[in-house]
Amino acid sequence: MAEKQPPQSEHFTLIDERTGQRYRQSLLNGTMGPPAIDIRNFYHTAGVLTYDPGFTSTASCKSAITFIDGEKGVLLYRGYPIQELARQSDYMEVCYLLLYGELPSPAEKDEFVRDIKHHTLLHDQLMHFFRGFTRSAHPMAIMVGVVGALSAFYHEDTDIYDPEQRMLAAYRIIAKMPTIGAYAYRYTIGRPFVYPRNDFSYAENLLYMTFSVPSEDYEPDPVLVKALDRILILHADHEQNASTSTVRLAGSSGANPFACIAAGIASLWGPAHGGANEAVLKMLMEIGDKRRIPQYIARAKDKDDPFRLMGFGHRVYKSYDPRAEIMRQTCYEVLEALGLRDDPLLELAMELERIALQDEYFVERKLYPNVDFYTGIVLRAMGFPTRMFTVLFAIGRTVGWVAHWKEMISDPETKIGRPRQLYVGAEKREYVPLEKRPSPGKRTWSRFWGGGGEK
Repeated sequence: MAEKQPPQSEHFTLIDERTGQRYRQSLLNGTMGPPAIDIRNFYHTAGVLTYDPGFTSTASCKSAITFIDGEKGVLLYRGYPIQELARQSDYMEVCYLLLYGELPSPAEKDEFVRDIKHHTLLHDQLMHFFRGFTRSAHPMAIMVGVVGALSAFYHEDTDIYDPEQRMLAAYRIIAKMPTIGAYAYRYTIGRPFVYPRNDFSYAENLLYMTFSVPSEDYEPDPVLVKALDRILILHADHEQNASTSTVRLAGSSGANPFACIAAGIASLWGPAHGGANEAVLKMLMEIGDKRRIPQYIARAKDKDDPFRLMGFGHRVYKSYDPRAEIMRQTCYEVLEALGLRDDPLLELAMELERIALQDEYFVERKLYPNVDFYTGIVLRAMGFPTRMFTVLFAIGRTVGWVAHWKEMISDPETKIGRPRQLYVGAEKREYVPLEKRPSPGKRTWSRFWGGGGEK
């Protein structure tokens, strides 16, 4: 895809009010969205740094993969609206789109799906790796470890500067993630591992490997398959979020791609990122009854109360999350198909949604239900425990991580990530020998250590 070059006449002038010095910086224009001030050489010319905690006003890279307009509620994958892809496409086609930049022809899609299915099995030696975890381990902890361990199994034939080997690594990680995720869950509940089936689709295989038992036949419900496929599509990419930025930062050092994806999984695990849909279910269980909703609505409005309604509002979207609209429809389809419209917790969620969409406080602040609100409800209805929610998020997001890693490696402007800092520590001090230092008071952290050492 051709990159739009900024007109040479567009510049932005920065003025140092201390000296009156002017610094003429180029403006870089993308195909959509706001322009960016090119400050790559600003420190060397002006001797000052820019300060942007969280990088919310900093473009760390150029990318042609995903575009978000948070004010208008727009999300595009390679230029295609997420609503159209979720309703008309499937996850494998979206994977191809994110990796290659274009929708596949029927022949290209068939070949792509066939190649992905060829890599779904795990190395037999890797199967023993699961047994090193306790049964009580969180599935995400297992995911981080097992995906990182893939680096040891596919190291010699992973030359990241070879386009063909990069794509082979991409296919391997996309194909194996459902297997790893399902096995992580099955290990924690003591069920035997189930091999993937090549006659099943990507979503069908994920359901099959998660819920089937060897002693019985298992046929995935088409409604649930479609719902899970949509969830994977909606979570496939979301621009430069925390986990994607983590993958890019790790990859900028030339690290093994499986290690980079493991770093992304670790970042996604955080409750402020991928753990939000799990937090929604915990909030609903805390509320417990529809009669208590007004009490919690009042608490959410009280700025002095730490309670917050999880699953409402979004850091990026200042209007309705475009993914939430699709998940809301999917939610009702799944509840109808499973006969769960009378489930107390799901009834509570629907009532909370109704009140929030009509309450002036939430409407004025555009605190609409986001994709996490509905995703948690759907996944619970499908039988997934809350500990698996972020695992499913990671499986869907893998193709986005891989697409960004692949784009970054092939970009000639890529440099190893090295953010600067505004230092606020002590100035230069003289070293005092141990015997001349005064004795401090009792250390408050000493109570955390026992005589026998940490187990």
